[in-house]
Amino acid sequence: MYAPEKTDVAGIAYYGLFALQHRGQESCGIVVNDDGVFFSHKDLGLVSQVFDGESLSRLPQGTMAVGHARYGTTGANNRNNCQPIEVNHKKGRMALAHNGNLSNAAVLRSQLELSGAIFHSTSDTETIAYIVTRERLRTGSIEDAVSAAMESLDGAYSLVLMSPQKLICVRDPYGFRPLCYGRREDGAYVVASESCALSAVGAEFIRDVEPGEMLVFGKDGVTSRREHCGTQKKKLCVFEYIYFARPDSVIDGRSVHAARVDAGRILAKAHPAEADLVVGVPDSGLDAALGFSRESGIPYGIGLIKNKYIGRTFISPGQEARLDQVKIKLSAIEESVRGKRIVLIDDSIVRGTTSGRIVKLLRDAGAKEVHMRISSPPFLHPCYYGTDIDSCENLIACHHSIGEIADIIGADSLGYLPVSELGVLAGTGDYCKACFDGSYPTPVPADTRKDRFERRLSERGEE
Repeated sequence: MYAPEKTDVAGIAYYGLFALQHRGQESCGIVVNDDGVFFSHKDLGLVSQVFDGESLSRLPQGTMAVGHARYGTTGANNRNNCQPIEVNHKKGRMALAHNGNLSNAAVLRSQLELSGAIFHSTSDTETIAYIVTRERLRTGSIEDAVSAAMESLDGAYSLVLMSPQKLICVRDPYGFRPLCYGRREDGAYVVASESCALSAVGAEFIRDVEPGEMLVFGKDGVTSRREHCGTQKKKLCVFEYIYFARPDSVIDGRSVHAARVDAGRILAKAHPAEADLVVGVPDSGLDAALGFSRESGIPYGIGLIKNKYIGRTFISPGQEARLDQVKIKLSAIEESVRGKRIVLIDDSIVRGTTSGRIVKLLRDAGAKEVHMRISSPPFLHPCYYGTDIDSCENLIACHHSIGEIADIIGADSLGYLPVSELGVLAGTGDYCKACFDGSYPTPVPADTRKDRFERRLSERGEE
């Protein structure tokens, strides 16, 4: 947020983070700029756990703030990796928040360390901060430094960066991750990953930041720099429409809700089923279930209830955590499903454990048949751009046929969205589907492990 006069930027950022909680549940933080002096509060946990009245009151009023809710794809879930990353340097302070994942993070970090750099975290975000700071020594201005840093960065990065006098946002040339901005009635500009966060803080949506574009917010207003625009073909992550984004968001002109409804319609045509009721898995399966029902003529019903105080299991780190959360996250409505043939719609099957548990919930509630339909294709490849799938090891579709997966999860039948239909979701042909077909837009990194900067001595060998 960039405000023309001092105001409660921390409080506004707090509500914005609430609207984006679905994008990350590991940690969160806010940094406030009060006349060039930075004040921050960061910790592990949800927004409601990290911030309360006391912690917010310790953050002063200011003209700028940067907030972040972390979903880690590089580096462990610890306090050192909480964002925004803060830098204190002779050329000025800086706070940086990052959504995405650098595909060349390991190469860059190795080069920096061999030249004398010292890192305090194991996230790729600190690598970005270091390169920007290095370029600032050479170029002078913060915006020139960010532009120069982009020449070294590969992969996905939507950034919000705060200096003592300016707020800068930038989207990588591929546009892997969304970024947009708007304006409040008091004249304050707000930048966010999704348009739903703009609405939450009373900002009117202006437009999406274009791939490769940099916006600089300062005393002279908003400046757009486009020297990196058009240098790569746009590759928005299609999984944003399938899972990540909130259904009330609009990304690159495409309604997330409409995209998911269309996915359901496609599923009904591609994999019809004789059934009595269509049930969606809350929350990201509900819209597709509605589309399946409309296309098939099978009634749509509420068969599963979600505990609103439990987060998203796909982005919970660790297998045991996912299993434990499924047990208390969902419950079946016996009255709705007893004795019926159910079409169960979910957004994806990654490891299969969650799907098996949900199918069992319906069986235990008396469902006669359960036909599972997935509003995405099978996950067959790792993601290097911000989805926490760093290897094929735990991807059930890499090791089993569709029929075998149906047996494993206990479904009577199973159908996936055809890869050829993904363009319908994105509303364009310019999207990344590498996790489904292996067509990566950037070179594949040699070391893809999430913990590649945290290896034990026994794993390193001679160095």
